[in-house]
Amino acid sequence: MNLLSPLVKQFVKEYQGTITDLLLKKPVFEGITNKDLVQQIEGRRIAAKKLSFLLADNILFPQTLNLEQSSSEATAQYKAQGLKGNRFLDLTCGFGIDAFFLSEHFAEVTLVEQNKELLDKVVHNWKILGRKANFVNGNAVSFLEETNLHYEVIYIDPARRDNYQQKKFLLEDLSPNILDLQPLLLQKADKVMTKLSPMIDLSYLLHTLPNITHLFLIALHNELKEVLVVQERISTPPIQLHCVNLESNEPTLTFSKDVWQTTAPLYSNPKRYLYLPNNALLKSGAFNYIGMYFGLEKLDVNTHLYTSETLKLPFAGRILEVSPIQPKELKAKSKYCILSKNYPLTVEEIKKKYRLIEGGKEYLIFTRSIAGCVVLLGRIVQ
Repeated sequence: MNLLSPLVKQFVKEYQGTITDLLLKKPVFEGITNKDLVQQIEGRRIAAKKLSFLLADNILFPQTLNLEQSSSEATAQYKAQGLKGNRFLDLTCGFGIDAFFLSEHFAEVTLVEQNKELLDKVVHNWKILGRKANFVNGNAVSFLEETNLHYEVIYIDPARRDNYQQKKFLLEDLSPNILDLQPLLLQKADKVMTKLSPMIDLSYLLHTLPNITHLFLIALHNELKEVLVVQERISTPPIQLHCVNLESNEPTLTFSKDVWQTTAPLYSNPKRYLYLPNNALLKSGAFNYIGMYFGLEKLDVNTHLYTSETLKLPFAGRILEVSPIQPKELKAKSKYCILSKNYPLTVEEIKKKYRLIEGGKEYLIFTRSIAGCVVLLGRIVQ
């Protein structure tokens, strides 16, 4: 019996027990380990949350780590917008999620992956999903050095962890080393797209990589998922930054590096409305530009919160209607969503000092404005 036999597929789809219980049982099916069953069960559970197109019949899932490190369907679709051409190359395809969407409108697609077991699953799944590609089980660097073809787009998602699962942030520490590959990448592609950690320093990127034309800061439900760097063989300044919060009603902000670095802010004490930018905007570091773009005033140089007397819509983040409150007015064991922004105490220290409990619909914001420390009570408007 194999993983694609009807009885096994039915078991995987319908299993409701815990993974631990299943691993401790005797093999459910002859010729299949329970560990293999768990891999498929967990794969379907993850797919249900972020990769619904993989819930098709006869899909095989890889180890959980490979799946968790894959892009979501939403982020992959966003990155694929406007991409088309003759040849597409993914040098580090992994489980092939990004490649599946990014390569959809290319005549010839090549996927390189050094993990044969993982690539075999990609080959199988793409056949099930009706997609064709040249599948190469090999090393990204070797392939790039040896190919004589030119590609409209080369996509690369370098590994950001070592064998001990320690995270890496410097470009030269990634695998493959994309700094060493720069001359080859820009020689063999019109456009190079590199997926990087959301923790990467943007100033470091801008000073390290050549020919950058766009930086995409991509969040999903306000969780920053990745930084996407776009380089072009023929590039013209200024660099464009794009801040997007997918699956929200918030606007996407696009602005140039020049504007981002030169905008002067206006400051104010808290007014009726308080604005909390989403995490993609905060990652950009364009704190002064945010205020100018939305017509808001900043609370303080180092407080990245904004305010206005009248409601300004739409906004890329949360909006609270607020009023000042004295800490002595807070009742012990009251429930609040507590935020500490540029304030001497952390959230945990605030909870302990005032004997508060996190929860409820009201917000307590401990922050600093141009007049000093302030505590605000608020409710969400957006």
